[in-house]
Amino acid sequence: MPMSAYEVLHPDQNRSCVVFASPHSGCDYPWSFLRTTVLDEHAIRSSEDAFVDQLFECVPQFGAPFIRAGAPRAYVDLNRSCEELDPALIEGVGRQGHNPRVASGLGVVPRVVANGRAIYRGKMSRSEAEHRIQNFWHPYHKKLRELLDAAQQRHGQAVLIDCHSMPHEAMDGVVRSGMLRPDVVLGDRFGAAASGDVVDRVEAAFAAAGFTVTRNTPFAGAYITQAYGRPSRGQHAVQVEIDRSLYMNEALIRPNGNYDTVRAALRQVVAEIATIGQGRVPLAAE
Repeated sequence: MPMSAYEVLHPDQNRSCVVFASPHSGCDYPWSFLRTTVLDEHAIRSSEDAFVDQLFECVPQFGAPFIRAGAPRAYVDLNRSCEELDPALIEGVGRQGHNPRVASGLGVVPRVVANGRAIYRGKMSRSEAEHRIQNFWHPYHKKLRELLDAAQQRHGQAVLIDCHSMPHEAMDGVVRSGMLRPDVVLGDRFGAAASGDVVDRVEAAFAAAGFTVTRNTPFAGAYITQAYGRPSRGQHAVQVEIDRSLYMNEALIRPNGNYDTVRAALRQVVAEIATIGQGRVPLAAE
């Protein structure tokens, strides 16, 4: 098994209503898992948000907590409902309506990695799937909820910044002629997961640091933004997708020559986002 479900980097003093998270940067691939997959140790990492947790390690310096996953996305996907079980992978699971994520192999226990490459030769037992959910999915979400509840109790509101990365090619079908290619896509489920004030502040922080930003296309947010974004209750969730090619060689899964520059720019972004809600009344619910 992976060593841990999550790690939390805590600030010396909680000064912010913001909680940062990285659910897909887990890179603890135990041998017991690797020996069950048809993929090699490089290919299995293709769906991982490699280095995202390192890019945001500065978060506690600005008074906010940062939770990052230990288990890799190929092992268990924390950005899916624990009920999104794939009948094509897990024995004894019946079909329950059409779920496009599950149908494509991207349920809570994924069947494929990037580009639809199969992880396993055949099916896995229901008990193995439930073991992963019980020991990694539930502890991560329990801790994330505790962090958000604590932020709201202290500050009257909570803002979740859910940090992800996207393949450079993800924007190929979105960018139109004459349009700047976005570096960052913010997902708020078209306003359902966060107030406009919050998303405006997040977008302005990235723009001020030199990033080109767009919203909701092609990534509007998945389970986490849907589950934790309740603007009417002062609970806001924004998914952040950063173009991997800005800071890493996607083929080799290694930092590129711009890594330090991007990390410094994100430090500026984090510093600004962490001030959301400070020195003013709680953001109006929408």
